[in-house]
Amino acid sequence: MSSKPIGIFDSGVGGLSIWKEIRQLLPMESTLYLSDSKNAPYGPKGSRAILDLSIKNTEHLIGHGCKLIVVACNTATTNAIDYLRANYSVPFIGIEPAIKPAALKSKTKAIGILATEGTLSSRLFHKTSQLYSNDLVVVEQVGNGIVELIELGELHSKEMRSLLNTYLSPMIKAKIDFLVLGCTHYHFLTPILKELLPTNVSIIDSAEAVARQTKSILELNKLANNEVINIESQFYTNGEQTVIETLLKSENVRLKKLDF
Repeated sequence: MSSKPIGIFDSGVGGLSIWKEIRQLLPMESTLYLSDSKNAPYGPKGSRAILDLSIKNTEHLIGHGCKLIVVACNTATTNAIDYLRANYSVPFIGIEPAIKPAALKSKTKAIGILATEGTLSSRLFHKTSQLYSNDLVVVEQVGNGIVELIELGELHSKEMRSLLNTYLSPMIKAKIDFLVLGCTHYHFLTPILKELLPTNVSIIDSAEAVARQTKSILELNKLANNEVINIESQFYTNGEQTVIETLLKSENVRLKKLDF
């Protein structure tokens, strides 16, 4: 079982940021990444639709022998991970906005959270937010349109910069010193965000923490691979393949088309 791949799924290419961190931390592990780009973004969809999509993705990965599944999507984590853990035998790693470190480290007592509608409206997000941000000004912003532009390969477009300027304006006025990225797609915006934000604002996402948790759960369940045999990274997508190829241009990509 230890030689089986780690499964990773997201509502598109955003979870590649998680995949890169896992690949770097766990070079002995094979991975299988599922990009459900056809149904991106998950954020505006209802909780039932998000759960159904998460079940479909999970069963595809389990069908390919994955020993552990990383739900590399904030919206899917907040809406589906409890069900997945209760109904499937493999371990699951979820992802949620890194509110805690931002709240604990903020000196201006103001933080910004850029996330999808599905994440910001979820029960899990509200529980975490209330736990750590009682004494803070928290500026929440739904990132409408961002995922769609990234999935279209328009990461560096004028439209993207215009959206970001609009979304960041109230955060800058509130004097935030931390911006929490609550969607894995947003990781790829980091260089642009650094240009648009004041220099004292730190940007936090959860990619490194998820990779560390994946390593910990593999070791806890005695699933870590120690054999340098047939280690490979496979990618499946039901969307535009060139977007993944562009984001992984320095990687040896083995890309397959999803039929659903």
